[in-house]
Amino acid sequence: METNRVAVVGAGAVGCYFGGMLALAGVPVTLIGRPAHIEAIARDGLLLESQRGDDRIRLAATTSMDGVRDAHTLLLCVKTLDTETVAREIRPFLSPVSTVVSMQNGVDNVSRIRAASGIQAIPVVVYVAASMAGPGHVKHSGRGDLVLPESARALAATFEAAEIPCRLSPAIENELWQKMVMNCGYNAISALGRAQYGRMAKDPRIRALIRRTIAETVAVARADGVELSEEAMVEAARRLGEAMSGATSSTAQDIARGKTTEIESLNGYVARRGAEAGIPTPVNETLCALVHLLEGK
Repeated sequence: METNRVAVVGAGAVGCYFGGMLALAGVPVTLIGRPAHIEAIARDGLLLESQRGDDRIRLAATTSMDGVRDAHTLLLCVKTLDTETVAREIRPFLSPVSTVVSMQNGVDNVSRIRAASGIQAIPVVVYVAASMAGPGHVKHSGRGDLVLPESARALAATFEAAEIPCRLSPAIENELWQKMVMNCGYNAISALGRAQYGRMAKDPRIRALIRRTIAETVAVARADGVELSEEAMVEAARRLGEAMSGATSSTAQDIARGKTTEIESLNGYVARRGAEAGIPTPVNETLCALVHLLEGK
């Protein structure tokens, strides 16, 4: 067994970007995903388009979960809709030394993975603007950094060696909720308005809407025992809009492709947890409902 081999389950934009960066650094990587992308990658390699230029990367690619077998590190990059199903599917192929890393949106994937399969995954917070521009073609347009728990120093070193910036945090739950706040503020509105982050951040009406979404999400996070500053999150959202001005959300990309979104793990999750805690979340509820209306088209 190659002890440093990485398997990426979910060869979409996030999986292809980080898998591609690791492969460029010489890490043996296997991408596992849907036939259209996998066939193109197996035939022509993965095309990684970024500001530094285009890279055609040769790496293993398969549609079978057997590609997970004996991987030392498994990056789980599937949609939150598929978390439990994929966790159960990968379980038989893991070795005793396999490390499963959840690189997904939302705040509850690790607990869902554990409940479905018994796997204790490591949560990682992902900040990247990337999209699939075609079969086997990932386009990177901004950031590409990770936040990991302090216990994952060796994993962080692997990413850092592949020029993927990492930050270790002693409070990963707090970090997950911070990312959740950004997703709730931007994802649905980007999809509904067909807008890039930069245009949203410049519109005073949209900024006010994002602020209200953030206020609700912060209140729910506090009810879950995670203390966040509303003003700090509003400022972080402003900076995110500037840093990723050309990005559109993953929700917007899903809608454009006619795919089911992760909205129930984002604004929908906040609305559900808010209802359980007696916290009103009318903005998150409305955004969730409107995205579902778009999905129905």
